Amino acid sequence: MLINEELLYLYGAVAQSFQKQEFIFLEGDLPKNYYQILKGRVKLFHNNEDGKEFIQSILTEGQSVCELLLFIDYNYPVSAVALKNSTVLKLSKINFNKLLDEHPVISGDINVFFAGRLYQNIIMLQNNASLNPETRLKGIMGYYKSFSQNTTKFSFEVPFTRQELASFTGLRVETVIRAFKKMEINQIIKIENRKIYY
Repeated sequence: MLINEELLYLYGAVAQSFQKQEFIFLEGDLPKNYYQILKGRVKLFHNNEDGKEFIQSILTEGQSVCELLLFIDYNYPVSAVALKNSTVLKLSKINFNKLLDEHPVISGDINVFFAGRLYQNIIMLQNNASLNPETRLKGIMGYYKSFSQNTTKFSFEVPFTRQELASFTGLRVETVIRAFKKMEINQIIKIENRKIYY
């Protein structure tokens, strides 16, 4: 969800810098702020009881971070870490709610945004429930491609490493590599210079 930066500053937002691998918040923390990425990349993830990482999302410039939890007073179910040096706008929960009260159009936009995100999460859950690795990978690539202007075949350069895709889908890296070879043969993806196009 992108809220105008000037409006966020008007309500008291501050820009905060995070170094690569620095945490913005940890799983279990109570949400106290609205975060919007000005530059950089942020990974939302959870480690299971065996220590295996599951990536929930990788967010980039203009995207907000776990804003839904500001409405329900639950602890974060994920941790957020900067994947590279990043700058994030931070607005207190109190001022965020005041902004929404005083700008009902933005509040309505957030409802539409939440509905879209919920729909995409349902689709992702369905894809990740599949035993077929290709279905899981097509699900994650299709989700991120849906935000692209160009949706033609092979127009989307997948911005994730094979390890990140494995963590998104619950697959092993070796399984991802084998699945991509099959998908390339079947012309579902194109691989050039180790870059994947979907």
